[in-house]
Amino acid sequence: MDLRFEGLEIGEAVESKATIRIRRIPAPELGPMLRGARLRAGLGLRAVARQVGLSAGYLGNLEAGRRCPSVAVAERLAQLLPLDDNGRAILAAAAVDDAGRSHPGRTAA
Repeated sequence: MDLRFEGLEIGEAVESKATIRIRRIPAPELGPMLRGARLRAGLGLRAVARQVGLSAGYLGNLEAGRRCPSVAVAERLAQLLPLDDNGRAILAAAAVDDAGRSHPGRTAA
């Protein structure tokens, strides 16, 4: 039986187009700063996530310091939360332009 998948025979080598990114760790003050700003605004985690267009789990990961926001997400958070100049600087420094909503390969939805 001759099995083919999109023009490739079984066992034929396929060149990978995947790129490996190094996971970035945000500054330790990012998470507590975001959580503090959210609480000062009197907003719940789910409410902020909904307004910014994130899942509550992802926002929780940002607040726990496990993820760096994309530039687009950082901009939305900066508009919504009451951040001082230092908080905005911390958020901007943590933002990455090659992941998530800011990934160059992402198409607009």
